[in-house]
Amino acid sequence: MSLILHEIFDPFLSMINQCPVLNTPTDWKETPAAHIFIADLPGLKKDQVKVEVMEDGDGRLLQISGDRGDDATAGNDKKNDESSGHKWRRVERCRGKFCRRFRLPGNVKADEVRAAMENGVLRVTVPKEEVKKPEKKVIEIETL
Repeated sequence: MSLILHEIFDPFLSMINQCPVLNTPTDWKETPAAHIFIADLPGLKKDQVKVEVMEDGDGRLLQISGDRGDDATAGNDKKNDESSGHKWRRVERCRGKFCRRFRLPGNVKADEVRAAMENGVLRVTVPKEEVKKPEKKVIEIETL
């Protein structure tokens, strides 16, 4: 009995491809100096990705968004495929727009956010404000 892999339905893979959170994995690391976000965006160039810091009623948000291309590039353009004789057997790579949002803590320097992209990995650094230690004030005790 042979197993034809391209005809097996994988519900987990289907869920990943339909969910922008699962198909844009992002790590968030906090260091003493900054919050660092690392997102896997394979195949994308920096002009296809947008990084924004925005205010809402509850504070600041970091938003990472972009576009992985439309359905035509994934092989869903029937007219083009029929005329060229191509037939897609399986389409697993996610296409379309994506957007991830992260609520930032109050101690960030939103005007100093930096972003860099190399080999499909986006790295966003959000510097933290220095936490001022409360001043100690010695109170002299008077004699009554």
